[in-house]
Amino acid sequence: MHPFRTAVENRDAAALEALLAENVVFTSPVAFKPYPGKAITAAILRGVLRVFEDFTYVREIAEPDGRDHAFVFTATVDGKQIQGCDFLHFDEEGRIDDFTVMVRPLSAAQALAAAMGAQFDRITRAAGEAAEA
Repeated sequence: MHPFRTAVENRDAAALEALLAENVVFTSPVAFKPYPGKAITAAILRGVLRVFEDFTYVREIAEPDGRDHAFVFTATVDGKQIQGCDFLHFDEEGRIDDFTVMVRPLSAAQALAAAMGAQFDRITRAAGEAAEA
């Protein structure tokens, strides 16, 4: 099993953060602009771990010996069943440098946007503290 999948399924935020490149760019399914940097990406992922319930990966798609991976998942957010996919690109050192998430259906994406919006003050505070450290 891929180390990323293991970290997420074990809800291991430290292991997940260790897989991120300093220059990672996170593209959210519910925000217009991407979020550049390890501190904000790690904080967002910790927020996601808090709002997703019944999270499970159902498929892993990888380019043989390549640096592109897709992880298809299901979860529940505020009572809404969500399906999604994490699209990851790994740099030469094996760290995630591009992280894009897509989700469906619209009602679940809206529930995710609301749940993450409620977390965003905490997320930006944590990212700021991490950047200062």
